[in-house]
Amino acid sequence: MRTTTLLSVAAEAALAVPGVAGLQPRLAHRLAAAAAPSRTGTTPHRASPEAGIRVDRSPDGSGWHVEVRCILASGQRALDVAQRVHDRVEAAVISSLAANDVAERVAVEVTVTRIASQHAAG
Repeated sequence: MRTTTLLSVAAEAALAVPGVAGLQPRLAHRLAAAAAPSRTGTTPHRASPEAGIRVDRSPDGSGWHVEVRCILASGQRALDVAQRVHDRVEAAVISSLAANDVAERVAVEVTVTRIASQHAAG
């Protein structure tokens, strides 16, 4: 199973959870974007949703570890949304693996990085 496929599956599942405003790119992605040559157009560089997901093989090789970095919409209870993200991402990744005849353990870690303000939507 390709890691890029699992990144996409996990990002799609996380973004489908009500209360998730977006995914926060990891520091490495943000630094790479900042160091990239500036574009000549006026469109700012945006990281893909997958930049907020990290998928690695478990250290013992027995399965997968998925890290999700979420930005929540304001007015949401972080614990509830994080649990829904965990459950939906875990189910989606397990389903994707099963569709490829792979039965491996999946561990999901969800981090809420911030809560988007209502005023940022302008």
